Amino acid sequence: MTARLALESDLRQFVSRLLRFDTTAPNEKAAQAWVEQTLVSWGFETYTWTADAARLATHPSFPDDPAAIDVADRPSVGGVLEFGDPEAGPTVVLNGHVDVVPAEGEWSSDPFEPTWDGDNLTARGAADMKSGLSACIFAARTLAESSENLNGRVVVESVVGEEEGGIGAAAAALDNPYPFSRDMALIAEPTELRPVLAVEGSVMKRLELAGRSAHAARRWCGESVLPHFEAIRRAFEELEAERAERIQHPLYDRFENPWPTSFGTVHAGSWASTVPSELTAEVRIGVAPGETVAAVEAEYEARLADVVAENEWLSEHPPSFERFSIQFEAGEISEAEPIHRALQAAMAEAGLSNREPIGETYGADSRHYIEAGIPTVVFGPGTIDQAHFPDETIDFREVVTATSVIADTVSRLLQTE
Repeated sequence: MTARLALESDLRQFVSRLLRFDTTAPNEKAAQAWVEQTLVSWGFETYTWTADAARLATHPSFPDDPAAIDVADRPSVGGVLEFGDPEAGPTVVLNGHVDVVPAEGEWSSDPFEPTWDGDNLTARGAADMKSGLSACIFAARTLAESSENLNGRVVVESVVGEEEGGIGAAAAALDNPYPFSRDMALIAEPTELRPVLAVEGSVMKRLELAGRSAHAARRWCGESVLPHFEAIRRAFEELEAERAERIQHPLYDRFENPWPTSFGTVHAGSWASTVPSELTAEVRIGVAPGETVAAVEAEYEARLADVVAENEWLSEHPPSFERFSIQFEAGEISEAEPIHRALQAAMAEAGLSNREPIGETYGADSRHYIEAGIPTVVFGPGTIDQAHFPDETIDFREVVTATSVIADTVSRLLQTE
């Protein structure tokens, strides 16, 4: 068996084992222990850290109340390999999150028992993003086996809580868990093997409306919250369209609606025969790169105020419109960053044709590292279209390609003259 085939076989086995761990938050601990043990057996020096809820509560992405941030028994793991003179070259972080979303919906098989159909691998986390995390680890292993003329460090990270705002990555960005600085990073989220230089932010808001109940047979004696909600929803929809027209970004040209606003939950009324007098709705509002969460939040609050000012009932019974859950700031790096230039060269060497950098409408842990002054590109196997879906599937050939491209990217960054 050639070295390449042996590496691919080992990679398949590693991914399959990792997928068998149910790492639905907050249950990452067992998988992280296995990852750390495996890294140690492969010669990595390992570091672990657990986020401090009080520290995260000071970060704008997280709730102000530390009790609302679940960090107990949720370690993140970093594995370090040093090459040549580690101080003479850069330190490159390769990052992936080990947590997954719940396996809801109808699955054709056990979501935590990976199934193979040729090169198609199906399991919860196959695309988002245990295959990408595994590609990072095996890229580092590849470098360790052919490390001539390299100076610097490679850090592979398996972090927790990405789906809850980036608990592990945010903690590492706020307080460096290593005794050395970090120069750049790559996060292997599913990008269909395209370089993502910008990720969108978002603000989560909860809208509460009050009406007046009445018997349905005399509904005109009450005040239904539904027409008032519809007026607000339409106003937000109009603002969304205005923002899509007004805020242009070259990395988002392929999206007709690049900064989407979506009401994800709406709860109103208590009984079919009663006029609904209460409504609670939760909305996710997109934040473009270059904007802040606070500025976009203020824009929507102002539009809500316009609706209220034109509505007698709402003026007398003002809605509540407050933040909840987690917030995502947008993040972006320049095309000129060394991590992106090296990735471009490695992609060209691998024969990948879709090398033009793009932006994505989702948030990612890259924003935490960018905010900490660590330029970070997002590049990995699989598609976001499979993320959070039943029968989540990835073409494993992309995982193999990603492993090779990531290894080549880091090699170019660590090469001596």
